[in-house]
Amino acid sequence: MKATLILILLVFTSGAQAQQKMAHEDPSHGHCEMMKRGEKGMGFSQQTTTHHLRFLTDGGAIEIGTNDPKDTAGRDQIRQHLSHIAKMFSEGNFEIPMFIHDKTPPGVPTMTELREQIHYDFEPMDSGGRVRIRTTTPQALQAVHEFLRFQITEHQTGDPTSPADRIVK
Repeated sequence: MKATLILILLVFTSGAQAQQKMAHEDPSHGHCEMMKRGEKGMGFSQQTTTHHLRFLTDGGAIEIGTNDPKDTAGRDQIRQHLSHIAKMFSEGNFEIPMFIHDKTPPGVPTMTELREQIHYDFEPMDSGGRVRIRTTTPQALQAVHEFLRFQITEHQTGDPTSPADRIVK
């Protein structure tokens, strides 16, 4: 009886550990959880919007737009969020991306430290908006690119990870 109970506990514990391991190793599980946190942190649907992260020689851009051009409510929520993000990032506050990704994204410590040397400007777009990020400081530029590369991977945008001279519309 005692041996049977020990065997049952071992099987149960082993199964629970396997489920936890699978949850951490399964990229789709992690992406789904990030998308859920994204909806809370950004205030709009991640399913009805598209993110793009742009590498530029002087920084980059975070672009978000609605998938449906008639979704003016979604467009307005995106604009409000990105305007808020530009202000927060300018102050060295990266709490929202840290919440969404459940960790500190690469580049954030340097971007926080060098916040006076990085400029974040909100720009409205037809379907949403963008935060344009600019710097002339090499160390800040490297941090911005690390941050954008991480975002491209996490949001699975497929965007290029090498700088362009300008944003192509």
